[in-house]
Amino acid sequence: LSGDGTQACASCHTPQFSFGESSQFSTGIDGIQGDRNAMPLFNMAWNWGNKFFWDGRAPHLEAQAIAPVVNPIEMHNTWINAIHSLQNHPQYPQLFEAAFETSIIDSILVTKAIAQFERTLISANSRFDQYLMGQISLTPSEINGFDVFMDETRGDCFHCHGNAANPLWTDNDFHNNGLDASFTDNGLGITTGDPNDNGKFKTPSLRNLAYSAPYMHDGRFATIDDVINHYSEGLVWSSTIDPLMKKVGQGGVQLTPQDKADLKAFLLSLSDPDFINNPDFQAP
Repeated sequence: LSGDGTQACASCHTPQFSFGESSQFSTGIDGIQGDRNAMPLFNMAWNWGNKFFWDGRAPHLEAQAIAPVVNPIEMHNTWINAIHSLQNHPQYPQLFEAAFETSIIDSILVTKAIAQFERTLISANSRFDQYLMGQISLTPSEINGFDVFMDETRGDCFHCHGNAANPLWTDNDFHNNGLDASFTDNGLGITTGDPNDNGKFKTPSLRNLAYSAPYMHDGRFATIDDVINHYSEGLVWSSTIDPLMKKVGQGGVQLTPQDKADLKAFLLSLSDPDFINNPDFQAP
């Protein structure tokens, strides 16, 4: 799909990184670096808000798939050229015939195919999933970490990231989580044009954190410890700070070293090795 044939969706959304990337920023075919970290991809069929990307600019998965092809800092192609390449490929016309009962390829069918594949990326077999199904026991550290996560007087994480009854581990909403006092990237505000949305970004799922570093929309945190330290001591006030960041005046929730370690243990229990190693999701 890329202008020079060197880049695919999987160039920035790699199975081993939970369909994200290990670099802070993505680099397109012209060597130009973006300014956001590629989001991991899984369980998107249950995105009930129907807003994709960090800034919510795509209303559905098909719309999400159309933009990277023509983005000059990503694939830097035109859909006319991309369709020409696919139409003249030795296999794709047959594959489209099998899937859509037509060998005439267009951008609508391409994005539909990509979106349907993305909907099959289901991650649901972490240690915590197995614990909820009564298959295994968690360690005392993981149990305390979950308690920290759910306790408004300690981690207070559940408002944005859900609980055991929400296996997505995200509210699929947008929040300013106290990263900056002023913004070089307005996030949701770019999409809505509303200054009250500046600095808000989509809540990512907490699944598969063991594979998806770095973290945040700009990949600023290299480790889970960095993320926990941000919420514990690094919150920064701004005019659009989310009201859920109740302890921003104290710099954060002020976790003890033990609670930090246990929270990390719980978060890692949400990672699903079967997902990243699924042979159906590897390059053919």
